[in-house]
Amino acid sequence: MSSQQTTREIGQSGVFASAVGLGTWAIGGWMWGGTNEAESIAAIQASLDAGVTLIDTAPAYGLGRAEDIVGKALAGRRDRAVIATKCGLVWHTQKGRHFFDQNGKPVHRYLGRDAIFHEVEESLRRLCTDHIDLYITHWQDPTTPVEETMRALEDLRTSGKIKAIGASNVSPADLDAYSAIGGLDAIQERFSMIDREIEAEILPRTRANGIATLSYSSLALGLLSGTVGPDRVFSGDDQRKDNPRFSVGNRQKATALAEAIGPVAEKHDASIAQTVIAWTLAQPGVTFALCGARNPAQAIDNARAGTIRLDAEDLAAIDGAISAKLTDMDR
Repeated sequence: MSSQQTTREIGQSGVFASAVGLGTWAIGGWMWGGTNEAESIAAIQASLDAGVTLIDTAPAYGLGRAEDIVGKALAGRRDRAVIATKCGLVWHTQKGRHFFDQNGKPVHRYLGRDAIFHEVEESLRRLCTDHIDLYITHWQDPTTPVEETMRALEDLRTSGKIKAIGASNVSPADLDAYSAIGGLDAIQERFSMIDREIEAEILPRTRANGIATLSYSSLALGLLSGTVGPDRVFSGDDQRKDNPRFSVGNRQKATALAEAIGPVAEKHDASIAQTVIAWTLAQPGVTFALCGARNPAQAIDNARAGTIRLDAEDLAAIDGAISAKLTDMDR
């Protein structure tokens, strides 16, 4: 295993970040059974110390909770981090389209210029910074023209409040609309060994247009981490409790996969999770892999994936294991 962390450019923005990024959805606590602020801060700081520079967050993660925690964790360390956060899920207005309720508050999908300018100031305040490195539209808003959204984002880039522009949870048509305008540096999409839908139409478009791809749920909410066995019990508001993906049968298949790729992991002195993350980063068009961590041990383990260099033989062995062990999973 190399000791050098892989770094990559966010599209054509001139902003570079570690290929492995820390995702902070779980740190916000919502849908993850709560959060421990001290442990979360320690996890973020451990990620930085392990060479991870990309920290991904969003206002919707706990209605500002995750951003607040990231801001506290980066005090005195801001220059070591590349912050990605988002806009477009709002609770200060009911414009746009209702999406869900969180803590009794209705959250709407809205990407109008007025909301974007409001949201960026709120995020800058919570993150205790004067700029956001990558600003991402979190979910797409069918009530606002993409042209209006991109004009607002470009104005923020011109002012220096953001450095790069991204979009998340896009359809091929959404991506075509952004690409027609130009200026998009990155997309953020669900992608893992069992979530490969973007390979057909999304990734060919990003590769053709020089757009970076950040994968989220790279470990499929932990299912592919090698640590979620058939006996694991989920409690509280943990979203995995009633998720068909976490059926006992699926967890048995994930355990079988972990056993099958064990020799590759051993070859690189790596954990199963590190090997899965390294495979993700080796897929054509996938630029960054976001991985959640709620304590320093998880953060350090994920970070080491950015130092693994899988060769063609390794990738072939892993692909064979995926085909053999992950078929017909509950969705």
